[in-house]
Amino acid sequence: MTELQRIMHVEDDPSIQQVAKIALEAVGGFTVHTCSSGQQALEDYQAFTPQLIVMDVMMPGMDGPTTLQQLQQKYDLSGIPTVFMTAKVQSNEVSSYKALGAADVVVKPFDPMTLSEQIRQIWRDFHS
Repeated sequence: MTELQRIMHVEDDPSIQQVAKIALEAVGGFTVHTCSSGQQALEDYQAFTPQLIVMDVMMPGMDGPTTLQQLQQKYDLSGIPTVFMTAKVQSNEVSSYKALGAADVVVKPFDPMTLSEQIRQIWRDFHS
């Protein structure tokens, strides 16, 4: 299994973007490309070629599930786990995200000190 290095983070809230970027880069040692909308994720995907995508569910314009579907139609995401980040984590909601192709769900608010390890564990589980 290759080591996880490049993460695309799709999030419209600037404060969450900053906390996640610091948590993943400074604590986790990852390279993070932040997109502030689903549209930007579609535009930047090919140039960045992420190994894993962390995406907010609720975003203006194009929400996370719609963005994931658009990415799946345009690119082969079979080897690229997508993780939804949301406060909506009822079991039926988590099931619906996984049915769309999400590898897992990270609960908001997340702990910046443990986010990188959570993401690494999702990466390991996805590739095992």
